[in-house]
Amino acid sequence: MNVLDELKWRGLWADCTDEPGLTQRLAAGSVTLYCGFDPTADSLHVGHLVPLLALRRFQNAGHLPIAVAGGATGSIGDPSGKSAERQLLTKEQIAANLTAVRPQLARLLDFTTSRNPARLVDNADWTAPISYLDFLRDIGKHFSVNQMIAKESVRARMEDREVGISYTEFSYMLLQALDFYALCRAHNCELQIGGSDQWGNITEGIDLIRKKLNRHAFGLTLPLITKADGTKFGKTEAGAVWLDPGKTSVYRFYQFWINTDDRDVIRYLKYFTFLGREEIAALEARHTANPGQRAAHRVLAREATELIHGANATTEAIRASEILFGGGLDGISERTFNEIVGEVPTKELPRPRLDGAGLPLVELLVHAALCPSKGQARKDLEGGGIYVNNIREGNAQRTVTTSDLLFGKHLLLRKGKRNYVVVTAR
Repeated sequence: MNVLDELKWRGLWADCTDEPGLTQRLAAGSVTLYCGFDPTADSLHVGHLVPLLALRRFQNAGHLPIAVAGGATGSIGDPSGKSAERQLLTKEQIAANLTAVRPQLARLLDFTTSRNPARLVDNADWTAPISYLDFLRDIGKHFSVNQMIAKESVRARMEDREVGISYTEFSYMLLQALDFYALCRAHNCELQIGGSDQWGNITEGIDLIRKKLNRHAFGLTLPLITKADGTKFGKTEAGAVWLDPGKTSVYRFYQFWINTDDRDVIRYLKYFTFLGREEIAALEARHTANPGQRAAHRVLAREATELIHGANATTEAIRASEILFGGGLDGISERTFNEIVGEVPTKELPRPRLDGAGLPLVELLVHAALCPSKGQARKDLEGGGIYVNNIREGNAQRTVTTSDLLFGKHLLLRKGKRNYVVVTAR
């Protein structure tokens, strides 16, 4: 498959300004293309993955991708798909955010290959030197206000009389058009890709290139990803799913993909992995035959997590997941166990209470709030429902000492299949 056929097969095709022309141009040789993102936070999130992975798919096909960091556009805020104006960031915040996301981009794009290396640029580099009057004279005069008002991103906000749209946000599409024009002139960039909500911004850039450079450029949009239940992709009860492990732990990142709705898992394998047709078809057949086996979910979670966090961190996340489903603790690393500590209730215990003969397990179970009383704790122990460090314990006379502590400080208690508490001795 060529890259356009691959995008269509993966369901990553919303619209194209000139599909026959783009098909012909891609067949003729390497094309430089770009996708922009505004650094509104100090990390990318999973919502950024579809367009950035699309850049990588083009790169894998031999084309030249440019990731445009919006040092300029990020200070304004794109009104597309927004029901209210974004909070403006300071220049210092934008600079800090750009610094934070650069390493994340390096995991998604190849900046080192000698054949067709990716490029990262900041649109503030060509926007900041332009004076306001020069911008109006050289850029603004090429835009029709009537056409701008007709764009969906603008019209929707103008029809909301309570919110409306500021002149600042109204000007956003001019800045994005300037990006496409500047990249076309400096880097021979001929194609812009983005989410389907970017259609109006992309077509304005194509018009600007035609008017100022007398050149033909292309736009390609990708669908906005939604979940089968109609809710927004990438959002959980805890908020956005970030690529920074300091904001979303590797374990939680892995669990986000594991918990994908059965109706979405094959789509997401196409969207968020580089697995080929045969591999995904085989997983789809297994999923259809036995969805409870969750083979497709495990592959999706492994591939997505490894892409962002690497093989070692993914292995630890998988191990942590297995432990919380009753797996053994032999050979577990402290780093992996710490992932668990952040996911289950925790209780502290004075360390001296475990010295010498130690503390009766029935008392510890009450302290950890796994059992309401020592009598109930004895019944649960005798019934085989209590686990210490994921080993079933049936002795109601059992005591817990410092020798039971994992890494000299933790104890993993479980009641039944899923009711965990980590006791930490301090």
